[in-house]
Amino acid sequence: MIGSLPASWRKAVGAEASKPYFRELDSFLEREAREHRVLPEPPLLFRALELTRPADVRAVIIGQDPYPNSKHAEGLCFSVPVGVKPPVSLRNVLKELHDDFGCATPPHGHLAAWAANGVLLLNAVLTVRAGKPGSHRGKGWEHFTDAVLAAVVRKRTRVVFLLWGNDAQRKAAGVGAERHTIVTGSHPSFYSAAKGFFGSRPFSRTNEALVESGRQPIDWCAIG
Repeated sequence: MIGSLPASWRKAVGAEASKPYFRELDSFLEREAREHRVLPEPPLLFRALELTRPADVRAVIIGQDPYPNSKHAEGLCFSVPVGVKPPVSLRNVLKELHDDFGCATPPHGHLAAWAANGVLLLNAVLTVRAGKPGSHRGKGWEHFTDAVLAAVVRKRTRVVFLLWGNDAQRKAAGVGAERHTIVTGSHPSFYSAAKGFFGSRPFSRTNEALVESGRQPIDWCAIG
């Protein structure tokens, strides 16, 4: 599995493949794939890392695990392919994008343009059993994505971490605010978006922090 890891990330996290947890994770995924459908499809497993190289990371959005629907899961947190109706959480993200940044609401929920602009769209857990949300939590992915985040934290240039909800905030608890910037808010889900996500201005706050440190702002409207 680690063989499909993009070359640009191998120096940063390739050593994870030799650790016991990763070998156990690999065996678990092989067993799962024999008996169940695992999402996203194998070519999309490291899609977030393929589209955003370590050197290019300017912001990180942390999700939980992939959508458990094969039409939705595409290896980027919150994102869905063009032609697929965005789920509620993603629709709320796009609403806040419009209200915060003035971007026209796009006709789709495909966020690959953000990834190409330096936004690492990283789920804490990279796979899921189809139809079973959260089914691959606690199997080892969390250790791997911790290593990815640690590699980003080591960057000398400022990175903005957008942490929506308690899970994301716990995941990035080790991010130092001395060099980097943390932008928090409630999760954009149906249940909590009105309790601290709407009106939190995460996109403009991210660009303000980047410009303040001399980095280029992100073209958040690019997805339209």
